[in-house]
Amino acid sequence: MGQPGGKVTTRATRKAPAAKPRSIRTQAGDVSAADSFNEICTVRIELLDTDPLIWRQVEVPTSITLKVLHDIVQVTMGWFDYHLWEFRIGTRTYGLPMDADWGTAPRAEASKVRLRDVLKPRKTVIDYLYDFGDSWEHRLTVTGVRPGEDGVSYPWLIGGEWAGPPEDCGGIPGFYGVLDVMADPEHPDHAEITEWLDGYDPKEIGEFEIRIALRRIANRRNAARTRIAKKDA
Repeated sequence: MGQPGGKVTTRATRKAPAAKPRSIRTQAGDVSAADSFNEICTVRIELLDTDPLIWRQVEVPTSITLKVLHDIVQVTMGWFDYHLWEFRIGTRTYGLPMDADWGTAPRAEASKVRLRDVLKPRKTVIDYLYDFGDSWEHRLTVTGVRPGEDGVSYPWLIGGEWAGPPEDCGGIPGFYGVLDVMADPEHPDHAEITEWLDGYDPKEIGEFEIRIALRRIANRRNAARTRIAKKDA
């Protein structure tokens, strides 16, 4: 199996705060709406069966819906949201509304379930499948539930290594096959594949583009934060 040659890690300049012990399950009346809105966690995203491992780490609010978590996975891994997707947490599956779902198995609507409502104490493992044809399997590990830092807009990129695969390249076997061809100028398909990849660099995660996309998600949340603050005032 071909591999990208080299290793690059992109990390945020701000250090992640140490996790503070805290119950993830909020009982009615324990915290205000604003406190609940400001709670965050650390999510590590790994694309399974990649070698070297393609991964990202982000801090996200626990108040986001699973649909927004899907958006965060998409932008941090470099996907373009072209295909169907689903989360699996234990025995339950979450995804698109059924009327937009092209006849796949029943699932709960991701836009109606918040991340905090599916979290377990200390660590939660979430499986995320993108593109039912290429079958990109991701493993999300959620830890470190804690209050967010003042002045920081979440979600926030902490780090990552290696670019996500190009869309529609044939899954894991196709991806590494494409990298082999790209690395071999003597291969008969080298010129065609290189043109199709359009400047793709397996070492570059696209930090600038990720931060812009995450900022757009954060801006939507900030508008909601303002509405909550007015209600609590």
